This record gives sequence, structure tokens and C-alpha cells, in this order.
Amino acid sequence: MEHLVRVQNERDRRTLAWLRGHVGEAAIAAAAKRCVGPTKPYLSAVCRALGVTVPRFSTPRQGVGSTTAEQSLATIRQILASRSGLRPPTPVAVPRG
Repeated sequence: MEHLVRVQNERDRRTLAWLRGHVGEAAIAAAAKRCVGPTKPYLSAVCRALGVTVPRFSTPRQGVGSTTAEQSLATIRQILASRSGLRPPTPVAVPRG
């Protein structure tokens, strides 16, 4: 199907997979042919031609923090603790997956 429509990123791949399951390849091909232009149509134009609204795909969050970010957060916590007169929290190890 990628030979009929523009697929530029992972979200487009997920959208195309959803469309295949939702309306089928024949409908996608027909809608792509109805989109007039010198190049392959964008997937959003094909969705409009089909009259469908694609669900929002959530991007899985990666639970991996960087060392720089962790150091910055520790510094911020120390500053906030010193201003409020509290003891800074004990650093917690972040599991890396």
C-alpha cells in the first residue's frame, strides 16, 4: 500500500495498518486514486476521501531517564529544599529497561 500513499513516519505506518483493518485495501486504493495530484497523496487526504477519522495513537513513554536529567532534577530538589528549610529527598534509583 505504501506505493499508493505517502508514508513518512511511524504514525503514518500505524494509520495505514489501522485503515487496512478498518476499511480494507481496495477502499484505500480507490480513495488514493480519487485524490488528484502529481504525486502520491498524503495519508490524511486518503482518510478525508474515505470519510474516516483516525484514532489518536498514543506514543509509549520510555521509562529511561538520562543522567543529565537526573542530575538536574537532584539540583532542583536541593534548591527547593533549602528554600523551604526541608531536608532534600534521598535519591531514588530509576529502573532502566
